[in-house]
Amino acid sequence: MLRVPPKARTLLADKGYDADWFRAALAEREIDACPSPSNREVPVPHDPVLCRKRHKIKNLWGKVKSWRRIHTRYDRCARTYFSSICITATFIFRL
Repeated sequence: MLRVPPKARTLLADKGYDADWFRAALAEREIDACPSPSNREVPVPHDPVLCRKRHKIKNLWGKVKSWRRIHTRYDRCARTYFSSICITATFIFRL
């Protein structure tokens, strides 16, 4: 049975994904984007609670990338690489 993930309501991404065209594409799909970089000419309002959650996600990726297999991308197949990321993240959450 194929499971479809629920529709996203908010995108918690790195500040590098803060482009006007990207925010417009998300707005068409009724998805909020968080955060807004501090160096924007026109600041975009954001939810500070969501930005704290984004920070936790970024910290998790920092821990995942500390594993050499993930950092140097030994796995050539995308499926194998993604599964090794999932195993690493599961291991980090359990510690």
